[in-house]
Amino acid sequence: MTTPSAFKVHPALALAFAAARGFGVVVACDGGRAVAATLPFLLIEADGKSPRVAFHVARANPLAALAAKGATWLLAVSGADVYVSADWYASRDQVPTWLYETVQLSGPVHVVPAADAAAHLDALTARFEVALAPKPACSSGRLAPAWSSERLAPQRMEKLTQAIVAIEMLVETVAGKFKLNQHKGDADHVAVANALGRQDDPGAHAIAARMVALRPHLLYEERGAVSVHDSGASPSHGGGI
Repeated sequence: MTTPSAFKVHPALALAFAAARGFGVVVACDGGRAVAATLPFLLIEADGKSPRVAFHVARANPLAALAAKGATWLLAVSGADVYVSADWYASRDQVPTWLYETVQLSGPVHVVPAADAAAHLDALTARFEVALAPKPACSSGRLAPAWSSERLAPQRMEKLTQAIVAIEMLVETVAGKFKLNQHKGDADHVAVANALGRQDDPGAHAIAARMVALRPHLLYEERGAVSVHDSGASPSHGGGI
């Protein structure tokens, strides 16, 4: 991934971004042929150890057989993205562009022992269930506890774990690129953020919020880019780019 210095993200911030997304595209190579799958994942970090990424694929997926070979794979994680018209800049002689956030992780993979597949599924599910709390149940509207495999009959759980192959990737390379017009002047930065805030597109609003977080001291339209406090975007994004 080509990353100009203005768009480069600190590895710690890139890992945090990937962990928060928890969804990406895994790519492997099979004799010169690319094999990919879109899937949820769990980023595991431990003090003093390299991060690991845990995920699984269906046993029939070509990636299942490739994982046993232990080659280096790539995980691409993307956030919001949006087209920017040249007409939105305050200055002249601009060209259209695309703003986005993306992180790429790579490293060797190995197959998780079948006996640990159930624990893998529970850890992956817990990562997403906790984000839903408090979670109303669809049938009654009452709050429901986090889902876990304990609710399944043992035979059902065994059948599910036999149908998948759990895989872990040791993260050796971290590359992050947040292309948010950091190389543009303040006037152009505000003009584009305001234009994005006027769009009927959640992705445009998300990118606008990131831009505001990068330069919160500037003045933006009230109905334009969402403020730092309302967007959930942390000003720390600016410090890592």
